[in-house]
Amino acid sequence: MKLNKLGAFAIGTLFGTAGIKALSSKDAKKVYVHTTAAALRAKESVMTTVTTVRENAEDILAMAKDINDARAKKRAKNLLKIRIKRSCHDGSFFIRNYYYEM
Repeated sequence: MKLNKLGAFAIGTLFGTAGIKALSSKDAKKVYVHTTAAALRAKESVMTTVTTVRENAEDILAMAKDINDARAKKRAKNLLKIRIKRSCHDGSFFIRNYYYEM
């Protein structure tokens, strides 16, 4: 029983040491460098896409505001404004505006 535990410990230590050496080898370092470089390229691509989407969203917003302003001006031209001045019993008065679409 003790021999099995000791053997398992020895094998685990051997594989652990071999794993650490494999992970710290020149080949492994080369893989890490290439993987990191690919991740940086992917990040740059995503950031470029985000910038393009943001610029397009700003253009869309500006165009939508222009459309709404033009519609408001057109509607204002077609409104008839009537101001009615009414006097109260105490001598004061108030003005009420009425708008009619033509």
